[in-house]
Amino acid sequence: MGIRILKPMTPGTRHYSVSTFEEITTDKPYKPLLVSKKKSGGRNNTGRITSRHRGGGHKQQYRIIDFRRNDKIDIPATVKTIEYDPNRSARIALVEYADGEKRYILAPNGLKVGEVIITSATAEYKDGNCLPLNKIPAGLFIHNIEMKPGKGGQLVRSAGVAAQLLGCDEKYATIKMPSGEIRMILNRCFATLGTVSNPMHEKIVLGKAGRMRWLGVRGQTRGMAMNPIDHPMGGGEGTSKSGGGRKHPMTPWGKYTKGLNTRKKRNLNDKYIIRSRKRK
Repeated sequence: MGIRILKPMTPGTRHYSVSTFEEITTDKPYKPLLVSKKKSGGRNNTGRITSRHRGGGHKQQYRIIDFRRNDKIDIPATVKTIEYDPNRSARIALVEYADGEKRYILAPNGLKVGEVIITSATAEYKDGNCLPLNKIPAGLFIHNIEMKPGKGGQLVRSAGVAAQLLGCDEKYATIKMPSGEIRMILNRCFATLGTVSNPMHEKIVLGKAGRMRWLGVRGQTRGMAMNPIDHPMGGGEGTSKSGGGRKHPMTPWGKYTKGLNTRKKRNLNDKYIIRSRKRK
């Protein structure tokens, strides 16, 4: 689970790094849990581009991940493989339940093939086990956290992240998110113990523009390089704007960006947030 830095033999390999994939145990996914994935290229149902700078990229098949896990309560599962998933930054694990069914789950960091995990209110406190929040001791790190009981994990699912359970009361659990936000969640919601796998993901340097194209991200032209008819930030003598100072960054439609608050002022979730992620 390390990083391999390539020697700069060509301009494309300068500052280029990749994962070592040493934790991966197979390169053949479980076919019954694969579905085709259609790419939109950023276009809506009328064919118009509504999300810019998307298109191309390598073909991918979606792996059906079991984020709920609470319909297999008290049924132990054995880890069969640890696999790469092109649709997410974390690794996934193929587990086989005692009743014979196989499912993909998010792999916690350090999970090994052959280990047994379980979803239960009485499960031991081991990475990979899934418990209700009111059955988890305060201070433990958790991931794949539900926001509504039975809906499935929605929070803390990307590579290398974890939230910390600060405590529980009669109805709510208090959780510190990876962003620093402290919020309340119903203590009947399930969460998985441990940290999400692939913690070195944030250290990877793509190194070249072509690697972004593999991911389906197209290049973008700076607004400063355009003409006034094409962008609000275009034109001018050189790069000077507004009498020597640069204009505030804008979208092509003249809306301020980079700093403009986009969260609704009266968001219903605000009552569950104890401390904002932006508060120091």
